Amino acid sequence: MMINCIVIDDEPLAIRLLENHISKIAELKLVATATNALEAYRILQKEEVDLLFLDIRMPDLNGIEFLRSLNKRPPTIFTTAYREFAIEGFELEAVDYLLKPITFERFFKSVDRILRNVKKESEDDFVIFKSEGFSRKLLLKDILYFESIRNDIKVVLQDELIMVPKMSVSEISANLQKKGFLRIHRSFIINQNQVTAISNHEVLIGKMSIPVGRSFREPFEDFVRLFSAKRLF
Repeated sequence: MMINCIVIDDEPLAIRLLENHISKIAELKLVATATNALEAYRILQKEEVDLLFLDIRMPDLNGIEFLRSLNKRPPTIFTTAYREFAIEGFELEAVDYLLKPITFERFFKSVDRILRNVKKESEDDFVIFKSEGFSRKLLLKDILYFESIRNDIKVVLQDELIMVPKMSVSEISANLQKKGFLRIHRSFIINQNQVTAISNHEVLIGKMSIPVGRSFREPFEDFVRLFSAKRLF
């Protein structure tokens, strides 16, 4: 699982150092950098951010004030040359507090804590459906796609399928849209990690061809861009 992160610092040299550190860790993806809090706020409105690297001494609004102002606070690692803000940082439940200059060893130690937590959470990601008198626990990574069949849902896995009565695609989409699942048709939700091929009008999951509905073109096109960006040739 990739962790989308941004670096917020008013010092170009500090940004370049963190960019270099981030580039060495495959699980981290730097989606943007910002030199002040207002610029960072605009980025957070557009991007899904899983981790902030946040300087404290910045013009207009410092890092502590910026983090306090957020209604939804991503996990944050403070990066600063000043020790005196440490208590305030941890009161805001910061993941860590790194003092400049930041060595890669210290950086990795901080990030590794997050990577281990993310790995544990992803291994534990599951959903429970009631089917045929049982409550079935299914790991999200094992689900290929969901299909609406009248008033029921068909859950398709690698080696079996499960019918879940009296459930709608809309219910599932609302709960799983941030878990790697994407609704591409009024009747279908796909596991993005299980897609093996795409075209302008359909996706393939194994041998199954799933159509793309006209009303779902915009989120599908975002997925196509990400899918295509990963190609090697």
